[in-house]
Amino acid sequence: MTATRTASTVIRRAFCRATAFAAVLSMAALLPSPASAQPKPDSRPAPETILVNGKIATVDDQFRFVQALAVSGRRVMATGSNADIRRMAGPSTRVIDLQGRTVIPGLIDNHSHWIRAAEHDELRFDGVTSRAQALKMLADRVRATPSGEWIVVLGGWSEQQFTDDQRSFSRAEIDAIAPNHPVVLQAVYLHSTLNTAALRAAKIDASTPNPPGGVIEKGADGQPTGLVTGAGGVAFVAAKIPLKDREAWLANTRKLVRELNSMGITAWMDAGGRGMSARHYEPYAELARRDELDVRVFWTTIRQPATPEQVDKVLAEIPTLRPFQGNDYLDHVGYGETMYGPLTTQLLRKENSKRPEDVAQMVRIARALAERGLYLNAHVEMEDLIDVYLDEFEKLHSQVPIRGFRWSFSHLDQVTAVQLDRMKRLGMSAQIHSRPLIQGALMHRVHGERAWDMPPFRRVQDSGIRWGLGSDATAVTTSNPFYTLAFAVTGKMVGGHHVNRQTISREEALIAHTRNNAYIVFQESNLGSLAPGKYADLLVLDRDYFRVPADDIKDLRPVMTMVGGRVVYEAGRR
Repeated sequence: MTATRTASTVIRRAFCRATAFAAVLSMAALLPSPASAQPKPDSRPAPETILVNGKIATVDDQFRFVQALAVSGRRVMATGSNADIRRMAGPSTRVIDLQGRTVIPGLIDNHSHWIRAAEHDELRFDGVTSRAQALKMLADRVRATPSGEWIVVLGGWSEQQFTDDQRSFSRAEIDAIAPNHPVVLQAVYLHSTLNTAALRAAKIDASTPNPPGGVIEKGADGQPTGLVTGAGGVAFVAAKIPLKDREAWLANTRKLVRELNSMGITAWMDAGGRGMSARHYEPYAELARRDELDVRVFWTTIRQPATPEQVDKVLAEIPTLRPFQGNDYLDHVGYGETMYGPLTTQLLRKENSKRPEDVAQMVRIARALAERGLYLNAHVEMEDLIDVYLDEFEKLHSQVPIRGFRWSFSHLDQVTAVQLDRMKRLGMSAQIHSRPLIQGALMHRVHGERAWDMPPFRRVQDSGIRWGLGSDATAVTTSNPFYTLAFAVTGKMVGGHHVNRQTISREEALIAHTRNNAYIVFQESNLGSLAPGKYADLLVLDRDYFRVPADDIKDLRPVMTMVGGRVVYEAGRR
């Protein structure tokens, strides 16, 4: 038996088992049994928890609204009317009165970089629309942080989101706020501003050469101004920030997970990132071992080779990859992100490399993954390079069929209707993201009129392809999923500037952020809708997602988040 067939068979069997289990639970909950086999009402196990008096959006294929829901053994036991669900309760059943609130499935992000984000206890400017407020937040963090400790904001914002003043921050004004703390304020991947203490701690001075792909700006006196530009410069600065010890890193991870729960995130696909190592994954693995991981993390291996020699190393590693060996809280699912460094596109750059020798290196990796039957997610944004990838994938498919491997493209900001049809024929899915939330104005400067359709939410939705909605957080956009939903519905960036005309309905956006993403993370039998047999991952919202004005969607917040039937966040409780 070939390695490809073996890997494919393992994956298919795993899905069959999961699907069969969910089907059994669903049948037991929904289908009437013969009278002779009908259990007595008082003999059925009572649910641990019931939620009543709500507007519960199941987001299943029927997209129904029900009043109540029962949870047993971490899964949804039943949905229905208040009367039906109340009759299931036993003496020890916890009853949660929703008081008319709206409930939706937990939100799943199909592509983000939150595992890496636990490196530091970051200050975040996500969703902040005032430059003055950002400076106040910095001052507050300085007062709460011991002298000498680093304070960092590693992306997730841009000056264009501020409505009061869109000037960049300067070394002098940061020094005035934080004379004794090293501070780095990174805007997207465009530039980082360091204060004097950070320059000193990072040992950046007049003699420091520019890093590859970046510039250390210097004044007339030859000394650094504090501004470091370019993606390479941003990465150079980030690598200078010291990492915490194991216990601090674990604490950062707990804090990050709680923040994500408070926003409504219950699961995500993690794409890795700069400098990732086993050390980054260990805190999540430790929490999973303790059954204390209050979110579900599905991750892909990232390597980002930039030379043929580095590709050789990736090819040697691919046969050792063993996905789907974890559990429903933490699992490795395949390979992803940058296929080959010189072939990578960037959102704020029109020109792309399509040199045949670079394409050949990408194909080497794609073929190795196909031959092993492994999942692949590739970072591709611009129309011309999407064509290059599809040309090569189609050739590969004629030799090593990939249709059953669920390969996907991330971002696809310029994808066309023809390209979407080609992807469908290959069995591919599309991961579309909300990066214009903070980069929309910059995109219009670079791409002009075409930026109005980047990304083309409506075109993707109408194509019929399987697609999911996500963020690509943390550096290039905000983490809050309600900002992502709002952007897909309104086309407005943080601060209110209208930048996208390819909007979709709020129901379509919610399906893309829940049920569709469950498929993308290989969990459609377990997640994505509030159906009997699926995990009870859900959000109780402070307002009705389906009725608030579209401009208010971004401001929605969970008052309660549940993962696997366990309450992991309640507003007002620590």
